[in-house]
Amino acid sequence: MLSIAMSYDVPDFIIKSEEIKMVDENKSRDFMKLLEFSKSNPDRFWDQIASELRWKKRWNSVMEGSLPDFKFFTGGYMNVAENLIDRNLEDGYNRLALIFESETGKSSAYTYGMLQSIVDRLASALHSLGVRRGDRVSIFLPNIPETLFSVLACYRIGAVFNTIFSGFSAQALENRVSHFGPKILITADGTYRRGKLVELKNKVDQIRSVTVEKVLVVRNAGNEITMKDRDIDFNEALQSAPEENVREYVEANDPGIVFYTSGTTGKPKGVVLSGVGFLVNNYVYARHHLDLKASDILWCTADIGWLTMHIWGIVGALSNGSTTLFYEGAMDYPSIDTFYRIIEKYRVTKVFTAPTLIRMLMRYGDPERKYDVSSVNVIGLVGEPLNPEAWNWMHDHFPSAYINNTWGQTETAGTPLAGSAFATGMKPGSSGIEFLGSQVDVVDDSGNPLTGVPGNLVIRRPIPMMIRDLWNEHDRFLREYYGKIPGVYYTYDVALKDSDGHFWVLGRNDDVINVAGHRLSTMEMESVVAEIDSVAECAVIGVPDEIKGLVPVVFIMPKNNARIDGIEEDVARKIEEGIGRFARPSSIILVDEMPKTPSGKILRRFLREVYVHGDIVGDRTGLENPSSIEKLKSAILKKAS
Repeated sequence: MLSIAMSYDVPDFIIKSEEIKMVDENKSRDFMKLLEFSKSNPDRFWDQIASELRWKKRWNSVMEGSLPDFKFFTGGYMNVAENLIDRNLEDGYNRLALIFESETGKSSAYTYGMLQSIVDRLASALHSLGVRRGDRVSIFLPNIPETLFSVLACYRIGAVFNTIFSGFSAQALENRVSHFGPKILITADGTYRRGKLVELKNKVDQIRSVTVEKVLVVRNAGNEITMKDRDIDFNEALQSAPEENVREYVEANDPGIVFYTSGTTGKPKGVVLSGVGFLVNNYVYARHHLDLKASDILWCTADIGWLTMHIWGIVGALSNGSTTLFYEGAMDYPSIDTFYRIIEKYRVTKVFTAPTLIRMLMRYGDPERKYDVSSVNVIGLVGEPLNPEAWNWMHDHFPSAYINNTWGQTETAGTPLAGSAFATGMKPGSSGIEFLGSQVDVVDDSGNPLTGVPGNLVIRRPIPMMIRDLWNEHDRFLREYYGKIPGVYYTYDVALKDSDGHFWVLGRNDDVINVAGHRLSTMEMESVVAEIDSVAECAVIGVPDEIKGLVPVVFIMPKNNARIDGIEEDVARKIEEGIGRFARPSSIILVDEMPKTPSGKILRRFLREVYVHGDIVGDRTGLENPSSIEKLKSAILKKAS
C-alpha cells in the first residue's frame, strides 16, 4: 500500500501560512500553563476539571486502561442534568437558558428556573410511563424547545437516548429505531423547512418497531395527524405527570448517548458515549474554545440530529451557565438575511457553525452591512476542511471575532483539535492545536510520527468524551477504529502537523487524489478554485482513469448573478497556475445546488457515485436536499452532451 505521505504535495497555503495573533496576554499565559499541565499530568488535570462539577459520589480512580478499553472516573456517580440546570440556579435562576425562534415567526424564551420546572415534570412523566435508568428513548424532533426538554429529562432519569434528524425518511428512521430499540419515542406532528411542511408523526406511523411502547407527540406545526393507542399528547403528559422528584445517578462510564452515523454500506452505526464523560470533557472544552461565560448568548446553527448541537448548543452552553439559541428552519429562508437578523435581534455573542454556511454567506454577498453583527466575538467551526478564502472572508466581515476552526468527529464527541479563543494564535484554514488533555498525532502507515508532510490523523490517548463502543457491534468497533494501526484510534482523516504545532486536516483518506504520481488533497484544489470571485462553492472528486489511475473532476456553484461565461476555463487555468498542469481537471461541471448533509457538509461521495455510476449506490440517509441529485444528474448529462 502506498503511504499517504509519499509523493504528496504540501498545499501552498500551508507553506505560506503565518500565525495571526488576536490574543489577550493574560489569557494566553494562563491557557498555555493549563495546556502543559493537561499533557504532563492528564490524570490530575481531569481530576481538577471533574471536581468543578456536582457529583453524588466521588470517583475511585481518574482513568483506568488504555485505548480501546478505558474508563474515566470509575465508581463516580452523578446526574448530568444537575450540572446543566440545577448547578446554575443559585446565581442564575432568572437568567435566560434558552431562546427559541422558528422560520414561521414563533419565538419563546425560558429561564433556568423555568427549565428546571419543565424538565422535572417531563422526567416524572417518562418515569410514569415505565422509563428507568438505562432504558432507551429516541427523540425525533426539530430544533424546538421540547427537544431540549426531552434531552434534559433523559439525563435527569438516567435514560440512554439519541436524537434523530427530523429530515430523515421513514426508512432511515426505522433503521435507527430498530437497531437502538427504544421503549419511548418522542416526536412532533411536523415542522416547517423553507416554508414546506415536513410531516414527522406520519413517518413514525410508517415504521415497524417491536420495542416502542409509547409515542409522545408535540403539537408543533399544527398539521392534522392520527393519534393511535400508543400515542400520548406531549403537553397532556406534562400536565398529568405525578408531582415527584425523579432523579437518577449514573456511574461515570455508563452509556448515556448512542449517536448514529451513516456508512457507505447502508447500515448506520451507533456510537456509544458516556454521558458523564461527554459532560466533563465538553464543559471545559467549550469554555476555552469559545471563551464562554454565563453572560454569553451562544447560537449553534446545527440541527439537533447532529452531535454538534449537543456538544455546544446543549452541554457546552448550559454547563457553563450560558444562554443557548435554538432556530427551527433553514438559514437562508425566507432570505439569507435570516442569519444576520437573528444575530442582531438577540445580540448573539458566540456562533458555532459549519464552513459550508460561511461559503453560503459568501455566495449571497454582504447583507450583513444592513445589520449590526458587532456583538459576535467568537465564531467556531467544525464539520469539514475550512479553506483560507472562507476564513479570510469571516475575518473581514466579523473583524472583532476570534475565528476558531476545529476538528472532531461523532466518534470523538467533541473537538480535540482547536484553538483557545483569545489565547492561541490563528492560522487561516488550520484546525488549531492539540487541545487540553488530548494526544493527537500524524503518522505514516506504520505508525511513525510525521511533521511537515501529510499522513494519517490518529489519537494516541483516550479522553473522557470519546467513543466507548458501537451499539451491539463490538467486533466492528475494534476492527474499524483500532484495526489499522496498533495502539491508536484511527480517524480515517489525512492531516499535516506544521512546525508551530498547528494541525491541517486535509480531508478523508478517500478524498486524496493520486494524479500523475502526485497525491493531492481535495482541500488544496478546492482552495485554489475558491479564489475565483465568481465561485460560491466548489467540490473536487477523483474518478477512475485508464492511464492516470485517477483524475480530478471539479463541481462549481457560481455566486448569484455572477458571470459564468468562461468560468470553466478560469477554473482550469487557476488550478494549473496554483498547483500544476498535471492537476488540470478532466471535467468542470456547473451545478445549481450541491448535495449536502443537514449540517452543511458537501457530500462528495454522492458527487462521485452519481458521476461514475449515474446514481447513488450507498446509504443516502444523510442527504438533506434530495432534489439536488436530479439537478446533479442533469448537469452531468448536459456536460457530456
